[in-house]
Amino acid sequence: MFTTVLIANRGEIALRVLRTCREMGIRTVVAHSTADRDTPAVRLADEAVQIGPAAPRRSYLNPAAIVAAALQTGADAVHPGYGFLSESAEFAEICRAHGLTLIGPPPEVIARLGDKTSAREFAKTAGLAVLPGGGTCGGAAEAARTAAAIGYPVVVKAAAGGGGRAMTVVHEPGDFARAHAATRRDALALFGDPRVYVERYLDAARHVEVQVLADGHGNVVHLGARDCTVQRRRQKLIEETPPPTLTAAAVERLGALTVRAALTAGYVGAGTFEYVLDEHGACHFIEVNCRLQVEHPITEMVTGVDLVREQLLIAAGRPLSLRQQDIVSRGVAIECRVNAEDPSRGFLPTAGTIEHFVPPGGPFTRVDTHASAGARVTADYDPLIAKVAVWAPDRAQALARADRALEEMVVQGPGVRTGLPFLREVLAHPLFRYAKHTTGLVDQMMSTPVP
Repeated sequence: MFTTVLIANRGEIALRVLRTCREMGIRTVVAHSTADRDTPAVRLADEAVQIGPAAPRRSYLNPAAIVAAALQTGADAVHPGYGFLSESAEFAEICRAHGLTLIGPPPEVIARLGDKTSAREFAKTAGLAVLPGGGTCGGAAEAARTAAAIGYPVVVKAAAGGGGRAMTVVHEPGDFARAHAATRRDALALFGDPRVYVERYLDAARHVEVQVLADGHGNVVHLGARDCTVQRRRQKLIEETPPPTLTAAAVERLGALTVRAALTAGYVGAGTFEYVLDEHGACHFIEVNCRLQVEHPITEMVTGVDLVREQLLIAAGRPLSLRQQDIVSRGVAIECRVNAEDPSRGFLPTAGTIEHFVPPGGPFTRVDTHASAGARVTADYDPLIAKVAVWAPDRAQALARADRALEEMVVQGPGVRTGLPFLREVLAHPLFRYAKHTTGLVDQMMSTPVP
């Protein structure tokens, strides 16, 4: 097992990883920017190293600074969390070259599955259905011809992207050239890679994903599925498990299909295969997230499996201690992402100092957060403040518990707005309550006049 793990991330995920390391007796080092010097993860770490200024490209996206911090502190492994360098095959290669274990898939697997276009091609060979689409070759004119061939609406996506970023939905041919150029610019700015591809866009879809764990000895298990249909700007707001529209048998079939695909890919570590379901219930592969997901707490709540602990054990070379029959999902868990943003202004991020912060409590309620009174919310990073997750024996009780928890929560400060009231509106919406919603729910709610 590792003696020291360097955590190359920030916010609630840095704190989440640190806590499991502490429970396992592993020394922790937190690499942080100047903006994060006073955060809880930095205070609780055995050692902290400042790796650069607030700008991510000079700190959390700087492989040289992170590797130097790991080497100078005696770390033998690096946990990248999610986002930033967590799906960078180049970073994984650099870690390997310096004798560091990256807690994630090997670079060859990240290169195959982290790139969305190569992941599409892999999915076809693995027997997974994909949406009609085209690759990254050629310019805007060729991409426009691909869009016309597959039919509108389409979505232009960053090949190296993830997390719903650098994605533009296009409904009319006349808007394609502008959307293609804008997405290329966003992809270059966010991921350092301007390549984009085109894919059929489903207006009335549901978004589901399957969590897998795979060791380096050829063993793979799935931990059920999550529904991530509630999204704004193609980024998730509310997740739940199990998916309310899938039977247990359907989840098991999708899980088994995903396990076979992970085995075919030689996957190692924790990962998530994502799918969309069309209006007929047909399942289409869209991407693989070669990392821990933001929404992993709800899977932990229904299965009792600490996914970070499993990541660490797998990275240390241990065979999986879990067999598929050992994994039993009980009850329903729902996670709500509390972001510093203003829904009334198109979910525009907000910034400022949190003066009053009261997280919810109560039975079967989990809050993953790095926020507190006095914490500064900046525009340099993702606006996520907290993840509020609840568990209950059934969905009706879980919905009531989630609403109660959000009602209790207080996040106040000059300039800081959150999506707390809007999240409660979603929970109360008839389409959501009766699981009739699609990925268009938030847009539908935003366009409906308030009586």
